[in-house]
Amino acid sequence: MSITASPVSHLPPAVVQVACGVIVNAAGEVLLAQRPAGKIAEGYWEFPGGKVEAGESAEAALSRELQEEIGVTVRRAHRLIRFAHHYSNRSVMLDTWCITAFDGTPQGREQQALQWVVPSRLDQIAPLLPTVWPAIRALRAPSHYVFTPDVAAPQLDVRALSCLPQGAALRLRWPQLSDAAYAAAAAQWLPAAQALGLRVVLDRAPELAQRLKADGWHAPAARWQAGERPPAGLWSIASVHQTQELAAVAAQDFHAAVLGPVFTTATHPGVQGLGWGAFESCRGDAALTVYAIGGVTPQQLDTARRHNAQGIAGIRPYWLKP
Repeated sequence: MSITASPVSHLPPAVVQVACGVIVNAAGEVLLAQRPAGKIAEGYWEFPGGKVEAGESAEAALSRELQEEIGVTVRRAHRLIRFAHHYSNRSVMLDTWCITAFDGTPQGREQQALQWVVPSRLDQIAPLLPTVWPAIRALRAPSHYVFTPDVAAPQLDVRALSCLPQGAALRLRWPQLSDAAYAAAAAQWLPAAQALGLRVVLDRAPELAQRLKADGWHAPAARWQAGERPPAGLWSIASVHQTQELAAVAAQDFHAAVLGPVFTTATHPGVQGLGWGAFESCRGDAALTVYAIGGVTPQQLDTARRHNAQGIAGIRPYWLKP
């Protein structure tokens, strides 16, 4: 079993700790469970799971709850997102895991209804618990967020694009270009990258991303702090450096954030890296997809996930091939 037990951090008694699983089958569908009659929020759909008992790790609770509730044994899983949600009378800390290998056929052992749903149709299921939405956004977000190198004249190289991780997000980041030159280069790169299955993110005016039919828009700190807001219909990401900034961009309806640097980098030699422990502490429990950036590599994806990151963001490790 690939889940490694880790201790649950101490939380105030008022916070209910919950472990839940986004179970993915061979067809790429995910499993939803309906809360049975007699329980709080009966009739609402959620990802299966349950409370973490005193002295129990989230991973152990997840395995126990899924066996008890639906008869499934977890074989392979990774953390998807851990976040807090506050109701009027209680707070819930949800440790959500993506389960990609399991034994058994899910069955509602507590008279709860179950259904397999294609991720793109999750928006159509009602009613959904509000705690489902951060997990849905994390499920849909890629694990790798690649930035283009800073070059004077970006030349499209389809071969280089095809070497990027499958399904990665690609931010077209050319700060040295004028807005007009940037728009021209983006118009050339966009269709080629999207044809390879990459999600293309622009970082100039939100209207440009909409006009060129990009997949997302990235707001550097200066832009979102100046009041620019996420455009409708686009995946939106913000650059942040502090816990308070994460709370701010979450309140502004950004879907994701890039946080760092985790380690000191050659491009920012005077900036002290956080390290993984401080990254996790700074990332906190915001209901937001957060990428680790700064001196990290694609090979550290598992480490990033253990520290509550969605994945890795970076430049050099993705373009410099051995």
